[in-house]
Amino acid sequence: MPTVAGVDSSTQSCKVVVCDADTGEVLRRGRAAHPDGTEVAPAAWWRALREAGDGLLADVDAVAVAGQQHGLVALDAAGRPVRDALLWNDTRSARAAADLVEELGGPEKWAEAVGTVPVAALTVAKLRWLAEHEPEHADRTARVLLPHDWLTWRLCGGPAARVDPVTDRGDASGTGYWSPADGAYRHDLLSLAFGGRSPQLPRVLGPSEAAGRTAQGALVAAGTGDNMGAALGLGIEPGDVVISLGTSGTAFARSTHPTGDPSGAVAGFADATGRFLPLVCTLNAARVLSSTARMLDVGLDELDRLARTATSGAGGLVLLPYLGGERTPNLPDAAGSLMGLRKENMVPANFARAAVEGMLCNMADALDRLRDQGVEARRVLVIGGAARAPMVGEIAAEIFGVPVTVPEPEEYVALGAARQAAWALSGAAEPPPWPRPVAREVPAPADPAPGRRVRAAYAAARATVH
Repeated sequence: MPTVAGVDSSTQSCKVVVCDADTGEVLRRGRAAHPDGTEVAPAAWWRALREAGDGLLADVDAVAVAGQQHGLVALDAAGRPVRDALLWNDTRSARAAADLVEELGGPEKWAEAVGTVPVAALTVAKLRWLAEHEPEHADRTARVLLPHDWLTWRLCGGPAARVDPVTDRGDASGTGYWSPADGAYRHDLLSLAFGGRSPQLPRVLGPSEAAGRTAQGALVAAGTGDNMGAALGLGIEPGDVVISLGTSGTAFARSTHPTGDPSGAVAGFADATGRFLPLVCTLNAARVLSSTARMLDVGLDELDRLARTATSGAGGLVLLPYLGGERTPNLPDAAGSLMGLRKENMVPANFARAAVEGMLCNMADALDRLRDQGVEARRVLVIGGAARAPMVGEIAAEIFGVPVTVPEPEEYVALGAARQAAWALSGAAEPPPWPRPVAREVPAPADPAPGRRVRAAYAAARATVH
């Protein structure tokens, strides 16, 4: 029985699942923590991968890595990091992103060129920040990789093995200097961002191509970005929109054609299958619930119970959940705001409900942005750490106004990476037809009025800050 491993190297941790290559059945699991912060030594990811994969990776037939998108791994001529990697959630590059938008002639030019308008998260903005604030590091940078690229390279032996780094369409499409529509790097945009410098970039592999082999002989697939991995792990179809409530919040769907949103809200990414993945990303999702639980001095289960006891609308409380700045809407310096406070509504249940509603209203805005780009939303799949709270799915159906599917908790990013590894191992034209996950179905509400009132109150509050 051939087995494959999928790696999810996320912001907070590294997860490994080992699956039957033919059926997708999960056979073994591993996990290890990543350091906190918005910049991390890449070696920490490698240590976490080795810890999470200890005893799991030695005898698999193939492996793939799906990683957090956008981060900047700058390497010198010998393949050593010139500094700690800057992660997607590091907002110090916000000014650099705005400058790049202006220098090219506005957001429409960027949307046309690469399908995505630069914000602080994108690699292209981090390159500009590095060039302006740490020119000595920029001068030493001979090669630029993404987090998943770097781990894939290490699995294949890294610089000692004299193998060239590679990436895939999905993760490359989040750099700001690779065009999903053209399937090519925009070296002019790389040079614009990096002060005229032209570091080497990884070769972009096709969805089922192999990057190389591990020292134990396992095939190493191309890998991809975390959102692309989740889409592959869920097996989404046209008409499905995924709302992922992890550290960040994302809303994405599969598309047969590239998108370019000049407003900058929708990132026109590629996916891991040769198609496209229009996506809206927020900085704040599950952290909204965990932070509220900490403030109320309760666990997440109790937070769910409290939210359930409050009525729709949280007694008039509205939370704008911009706890770590925000990417969509583009407010990198914003803070969270709790509005509508009155002595009669200042009770824990309303605070809990306002946290859930605020997080989901922000994601409903993201869903609307996808619809503006022609994405059809017949049903919404809600995944991620925050989706484990039963009340989240119920409130989501009310606020989104469509049926909501809550798949059983699973490491869908790692599962998608494992499915990609099985695809590369098989040599087939399409990924293996692994079964779709078991899920809980939440119907759309019979009366849409309460959800509309919650969104109206949220929109009014949002208008006060931007």
